[in-house]
Amino acid sequence: MTTIRIPDSKHVLILAISVALALFLNPSFTLGQTSVRQRDKAVEVRAENLLKQMTADEKIGQLSQTFAFAPGATLEKRIRDGQIGSVLFLTDPAQINKLQRAAVEGSRLHIPLLFGLDVIHGFRTVFPVPIAMAASWDPSTVEKAQAVAAEEARAVGIHWTFAPMVDIARDPRWGRIVEGAGEDPYLGSAMAAAQVRGFQGEYLGAPNHIIACAKHFAGYGAAEGGRDYEAASVSDEQLQNVYFPPFRSALDANVGTFMSAYMDLNGVPATGNRWLLHDVLRDQWHFKGFVVSDADAVKDLKTHGFAMDAADAAVRAFHAGVNMEMAVGSSDYEANLPLALKEGRITAKQLDDAVRPILETKIRLGLFEHPYVDETTAKQIIGNPDHRIEARKAAELSAVLLRNEGGVLPMKSTTYKKIAVIGPLADSKWDMQGSWTFANDVKENVTVLSGIRDQAGPDTEVEYAQGVQISRKYPSPFAALMQGKQPAPWSEEQAKTEFATAVQIAKESDVVLMVLGESQDMSGEGASRSSLDLPGQQQQLLEAVVATGKATVLILLNGRPLNITWAAKHVPAILEAWYPGTQAGNAIANIVFGKSIPGGKLPFTWPRNVGQVPLFYSHTLSHSPKGQDRRYWNEESTPLFPFGFGLSYATFQFSNLQVSKPQIHKGVNTEITVDVENTSDVPGDEVVQLYIHQQYGSSSRPVRELKGFHRISLRAHEKETVKLLLTKEELTYWSSATKSWIQDASMFDMWAGGDSTATLHTTFAVVQ
Repeated sequence: MTTIRIPDSKHVLILAISVALALFLNPSFTLGQTSVRQRDKAVEVRAENLLKQMTADEKIGQLSQTFAFAPGATLEKRIRDGQIGSVLFLTDPAQINKLQRAAVEGSRLHIPLLFGLDVIHGFRTVFPVPIAMAASWDPSTVEKAQAVAAEEARAVGIHWTFAPMVDIARDPRWGRIVEGAGEDPYLGSAMAAAQVRGFQGEYLGAPNHIIACAKHFAGYGAAEGGRDYEAASVSDEQLQNVYFPPFRSALDANVGTFMSAYMDLNGVPATGNRWLLHDVLRDQWHFKGFVVSDADAVKDLKTHGFAMDAADAAVRAFHAGVNMEMAVGSSDYEANLPLALKEGRITAKQLDDAVRPILETKIRLGLFEHPYVDETTAKQIIGNPDHRIEARKAAELSAVLLRNEGGVLPMKSTTYKKIAVIGPLADSKWDMQGSWTFANDVKENVTVLSGIRDQAGPDTEVEYAQGVQISRKYPSPFAALMQGKQPAPWSEEQAKTEFATAVQIAKESDVVLMVLGESQDMSGEGASRSSLDLPGQQQQLLEAVVATGKATVLILLNGRPLNITWAAKHVPAILEAWYPGTQAGNAIANIVFGKSIPGGKLPFTWPRNVGQVPLFYSHTLSHSPKGQDRRYWNEESTPLFPFGFGLSYATFQFSNLQVSKPQIHKGVNTEITVDVENTSDVPGDEVVQLYIHQQYGSSSRPVRELKGFHRISLRAHEKETVKLLLTKEELTYWSSATKSWIQDASMFDMWAGGDSTATLHTTFAVVQ
C-alpha cells in the first residue's frame, strides 16, 4: 500500500484516500477498479501534499510554458531550477526525454513537464482539416480520427494538444474557419464533444491519449470584418446561444483545458476577462481543469491598451483566471508574479489555486510514475498502416458533392481513353494537408494526380498540366516552415506557355479534372482574406478549359467557401474535397471513379460572393416584404448552397415525419421519426437533419435551428425509419428579455430533410 505523507501540522492519515491512491498509482489501474470520486480525491490529496512542499518560485514556474524550437543549456537549466511547467513544439522523443529527464531527475521536487503541440487534424498521419471532418456530419468518424492523432502524438511523448478549436465562424473571410466546425452551434457542439472524446479517451489519463484544449474562449470566430485577432462585439444572447454551446459541450465531455483568446470581447481582452474565465467558466460551469493563454496573449494585454506594462499584464491575466502563460520568448508570469506576490497584488492562496489543477493534470496523466516515452516503439506506432486507412475513409466521408449535372460523376475508368488533370493544386503534396501540420512526412501525401493515375484503367492515359501558379501576397506567420519548399515564380513568358499548355491538354482529352482552390497557407491563422474569389488566374484557366467543350469536373481544395458562382452554372460537376490530408489522392480517386459515394454535407452556408457575408441560415426576421427575404436588389439574395447541403450518386426521399407527442409539457422529451428511402440503384449515405422554429415566445427566434441529425447508409432502394429525440435542452434558449435560460410554451414548426431548406413539415406544441 502507498501511504500519503501529510504535513505534521495535520496529523491525519486518511486510509480510504491512501487505498485509492495505491490503486491509482498501479500501472494496471482502470476506472473500474475504484470509483471516480475516490480517484479524484486521491489526485486532489496528492496535489495538495505536493503544493505544501513547493516554494513560491516553483509554483510560478508551473504557470510558465515556453516554446522550444532550439532547446539548449539555458532551457535545461531553467527546467532544473523549476522555472518551467510545460514545453511545446518538440516532436523528437529523444529531445523530449532529455528535457523530461532534466525536470524529473534534476529539479528539487521531480515534477515532470507537460509537452504540448498543435495536433489539430493529425500527427504523422494527416486527416482532413476540422471543417472537412465537420462536413462528414459523423461524430464517430471525428472521434476515430482524433484518437489516431492522440495515439501517434503520445507515442513520441506529446501529452497535450491545443485542440479542438470550437469557435463558431459565420464569416468565411476569417482564415481560421478551417479549424472549426462552421456556423452552427448544434453541429459545432457535437463535433467539439467528439474531438474531446477522441483525444482524451474515456477519462483524462487514458492510455495512448492526450489532453484536449477547447479554444479560443470565447467569441474569437466573430472577429470584425473576418480579420484575424480583431475585436469581437457579441451580444449576450449570441454569446449564450451561439458561441458558448460548443465550449460547454467540450466541458461536458470532460475537456482537460481551455485556451483564452487573443481579441477584445465587448471591449475587454479575453485573456484579461475575469467574467469570462472565472465567473462563467469556473463559477457557472464548474470547470475544474486549467486555462492556458494563447501564445503571448498575456503580453498582448499591453498592446490592447488594457494593461499598463508587463507586470500589470501578468497580474491582470492571473486575476482573470489564466493558470498558465504560453510565451514564445520570455514569460511575463515568471518575471513579474514573484514581486506581485511579495507586494500583495496576488495572494498565496490564489497562487495555490492556479497551480493546483496543473499538478492534478500531471498526476492524472501518470507522469510522475511514467515520465518518459519508449523511443524504440514510437516509430512503429506512428507508421501504423491502419492509420492511413482511417485517414482515407475520413477524407471520403468528408467530401461534399455540390453539383453533378448529367451524371458526369462517377467516371468509369473504361469510358475515357484520355483524362486531363489540371490545376496548381493537382500535384502539390504540401497542399493536400492544409494548415497546422508540423510532424508529418510530406513525401507520404498522395496527390490528386497520383490517385487518379493509380486508379485509371490500364488503357487510360492521364495527362497533367499545372496551368497557373498561386501564392499569397503577404507571407503566412508560419512562412519560415515553408522556406526552400516553394517553387520559384514563373516568368511572364513561362506563365503564358503553361496556361496555353493546360488548355491544349484539355482539348486533347475526353474529360478534364480541374483541381483548384487555395494553397495550404491561404487558410488558417493569419490567413484572412478580403475576397472569396479563386486566387490568382484560376478563374481564367477554368473558363478557358470549359470553353473547350470537354466534360469538366471541378475539384476544390480549400478551407472556406469560395466564389464559384460562375462554376455552379457552367461546370457540370463540382466536388468540395477540402484539404483531405495524407490520403487525399486515394480518397478523391475513389470518389471520382465511384468506389466511394460522396455523402458529406456543408457545415456552413455558401454565399454567392463576399458581399453577402455574413450569411447564415439560422437568422431571425423582422419586416420581410414578400419575395424580398435577405434582400439585395442587384442579384439573388439566397446562398449559392444552403447549410447542410450535399448531393450523392444515390437519391433519397423523406416521408412520414411524426412526433410521438404532438403536445408536450415543459421539460418533457418527445421522439421524432421520419422515413428515408434510397430511391436509386446504388448505395449511399444520407444525413437526416431535423430543424425547428419556435413561432412565438419571450424573444425572437431564428427561422430555423438544427436540433438533430444522423448519418445513415442505405442500400439501393432500402428504406429506414430514423428516430431522433427532442429534449428540453433543444427547446431551451437564453433570452435577453429575462436574462436567463428559459423554455417557452409555444407552437413549433418542424422540418426533416437533407439540408436546411427541407420541406417535409409538421408541428407540435409545448404547454405549461
